Amino acid sequence: MTDVPDISVEWYRDVVDFADATPQPVHWFATHFTEGALLLLGLLLVVVAAPKLFRPDARGRALALAAPLTVLVAYAASEGIKSLVAEDRPCRTPADLVIVAGHCPPVGDWSFPSNHATIAGALAAATLLLHRRLGLLVAAPLALLAAISRTFVGVHYPHDVAAGLLLGALVTAALTPLVARPLADALRRRTTRTPHPLTHPTPRP
Repeated sequence: MTDVPDISVEWYRDVVDFADATPQPVHWFATHFTEGALLLLGLLLVVVAAPKLFRPDARGRALALAAPLTVLVAYAASEGIKSLVAEDRPCRTPADLVIVAGHCPPVGDWSFPSNHATIAGALAAATLLLHRRLGLLVAAPLALLAAISRTFVGVHYPHDVAAGLLLGALVTAALTPLVARPLADALRRRTTRTPHPLTHPTPRP
């Protein structure tokens, strides 16, 4: 188990105390917000990726295919780091804090980095690569809010969600172009090998 930065502990306590003082409807919304935000980010990625799959541009199609794959890689990286770091959840230390989430994840479900934040960062980066405007104006703010909500409900330290966002965004931003390059080459070769239908001259009357 690793030592948690003191400043992250202080920020966590400030956020959780503030969250506990908010009305019950806010608690309900915050508890369900992260999953809803990830769903919206996933749908947004589909919306920006799908049109590229039907265009002749091989690089665009390759990026649309590679981006979701790198999101999965980012999630796998997050799980691997969790197992190595083995940082306990803040909602178990100290035990006197009241958390909005209602219950703390079980022992063994480690805290650093946040999987939710990692996926949010990866989905936002993937959307940004495929559609700059929607990525900046919609996906990035939504990912940030999704990450913050994990501290608000009390299940992650601030440094957990910051690291998760950064990890997801960096993995997807770095790997997507690398994976897309050979995919684009393969799509181009497939296109050139596809036989064209024979054209017959129209018989004259």
